[in-house]
Amino acid sequence: MSASAGATGTAAGATPRGTELQRAANAPRPQVPVLRTVGALMRKELLVELRTLESVPAMSLFSLTTFVVFHFALNRNVVEGDLAAGILWVTLLFAALLGMNRLFVADADQGGFDAFLLAPVDRSAMMLAKALTLLAYLVVFELVAVPAFGLLLLGPSLGHALPDLIGVLLLGDVGVAAIGTLVGAIAVRTRARDLLGPLLALPLFVPLVIGGARASSPLFGGGHAGAPAARWLLTMGLYDLVFGLIAYALFEFLLED
Repeated sequence: MSASAGATGTAAGATPRGTELQRAANAPRPQVPVLRTVGALMRKELLVELRTLESVPAMSLFSLTTFVVFHFALNRNVVEGDLAAGILWVTLLFAALLGMNRLFVADADQGGFDAFLLAPVDRSAMMLAKALTLLAYLVVFELVAVPAFGLLLLGPSLGHALPDLIGVLLLGDVGVAAIGTLVGAIAVRTRARDLLGPLLALPLFVPLVIGGARASSPLFGGGHAGAPAARWLLTMGLYDLVFGLIAYALFEFLLED
């Protein structure tokens, strides 16, 4: 009787403690600040790229090869105006697809998504980190691609066009980063991600190609950006804003699915 009563007392005494442990496990944990999470994720992404050299070198090599192909295929020593702008923007955006396709592959294959979902962090931090990482890839890649374009194809000197061209390229890069992050998060969950990503992204890139080419065309003709170019820059800025907000709103649902 005494042993039975002691066991009953022990079980009764253990119940409150088990309840406390369960409550502690289910209690909301303090979240890490968003900026700190974004910084840590970006640092991880950039360190992985420095060690593997998968994205930026491939993008740079693709652009250089494309410029060489255009140089011989057009049978012209120099290009300028609309033709030069079209070649540059089409090449840059096709090269960006290589970086976009690799953006989420490591997380999907090595359990990075599951680990991130278990961490006490804001889900939107991964979207911001991925977009900023892709933006950094594009900036570094263009440091190689744009001078190569000026050397291999451009008729007028690149020096006079460069100050205005930097602003146009940055607007294009922001749009590519937002669209690439959104499309990459959608495509990485599918079996045909290498095919589905470009198929989804290319139609969304078309307004950026049009706006970037129209805004930079006067620069490659020896002139300066004027009112028509300003209108196209505004259009690109609004397009970047819309897709940035769409990516921010949808990313958490894509991550959890």
